Amino acid sequence: MTFSQPEKLLLLENIHPVAHQRLKETGFVLEGEKGSLSEADLTERLKGYQAVGIRSKTQLTQEVLTANPQLQVVGAFCIGTNQIDLEAANRLGLPVFNAPYSNTRSVAEMIIAELVILSRQLGDRNSLAHRGDWDKSAEGAREVRGKTLGIVGYGHIGSQVSVLAEAMGLRVIFYDVVKKLPLGNARGVDSLGELLKQADFVTLHVPETDLTKNMMAAPQLQMMKPGGFLLNASRGTVVDIEALAQSLKLGHLAGAAIDVFPVEPKNNQEKFVSPLQGLSNVFLSPHIGGSTEEAQQAIGLEVAESFIRFFKQGTTAGAVNFPQLDIPALGPGVLRLSNVHRNVPGVMGQINGIVSELDANIRAQYLSTDNHIGYLVMDLEWKVGQGDPLADPRAQALWQKVMAMSQSVKTRLWTGA
Repeated sequence: MTFSQPEKLLLLENIHPVAHQRLKETGFVLEGEKGSLSEADLTERLKGYQAVGIRSKTQLTQEVLTANPQLQVVGAFCIGTNQIDLEAANRLGLPVFNAPYSNTRSVAEMIIAELVILSRQLGDRNSLAHRGDWDKSAEGAREVRGKTLGIVGYGHIGSQVSVLAEAMGLRVIFYDVVKKLPLGNARGVDSLGELLKQADFVTLHVPETDLTKNMMAAPQLQMMKPGGFLLNASRGTVVDIEALAQSLKLGHLAGAAIDVFPVEPKNNQEKFVSPLQGLSNVFLSPHIGGSTEEAQQAIGLEVAESFIRFFKQGTTAGAVNFPQLDIPALGPGVLRLSNVHRNVPGVMGQINGIVSELDANIRAQYLSTDNHIGYLVMDLEWKVGQGDPLADPRAQALWQKVMAMSQSVKTRLWTGA
């Protein structure tokens, strides 16, 4: 471990410049890539970096993470983290941070816009007008006021959709596997089936899990009200696209707005193909629910701040896969030691023994564990010694001895001076 050099960070997929600016002004060495990389290229590109930031297309597999033991932290500059092997990252001592709140408003606003687009058939009318066809008719065009919106997943996004929809005069019902407090006049229902049978519009805001895969397949689509609408801006695997296309062709559903797909182009140059293309009153968008300038700027700042708090303080609060510690700022002249270790008995005793052997005082100690690992942060000072405590030869010895413990996974040592 080289104590004197600043950490190196690699940001992929054209992450907002505000993140680059914030990290550079804090003293990190930063490099960026506009796109994602293949597994082999990413494995090599990460050599020498202590942190990596990605968006949704980069796949951080166990193989990539294992091949880069110098990594200390991972940032997902988005909401979802299914592109990262979270269990492998945990066992390798890598906290993973994301941005669960920053683009919720952007997604919610798009859903509200799509309610009106579908109800008024604006997508088709727009295409016809561009081709020179004048289809001035009220047939099939309806107001959204007074209709019922069913929200599946009443989390950060779903609850915001609820508030906005109610302000437009919609009746809101929702279903969530976790008990949630309704906002406004929204009402929770006991099952997905109950929601599908009542709602004129169904909007999905759920994570990608084994339980949500194809949760909207042919049987569920058939439960929906005839002439209903389906909206999905959550995860592409949640809807059986073939079944949805069939339901639209048969006229059971009157339209759909889909922003995410089971298979998506890897970049803007690759062609997009879907069974939904060419169907009437189907609004397709290229996974842009959270892609507003405001959201991307907020995401950039949120994850950048998580990086800064982790490297400067050791804080892991907000990590999606890691023991949670929210640690105060480090004062001058104090050493901070962090250690990720396998969660087995005896580790604290060994570390305390090493600290005592090297003639250091423990000023503060923080510990959090999960089923697999423990995360320890310890503030120290030398009993005898002056100047930069990190320059003392005992600092190198401390790091080496703790890292050499059989239970250790990762060890860092730094100072606030």
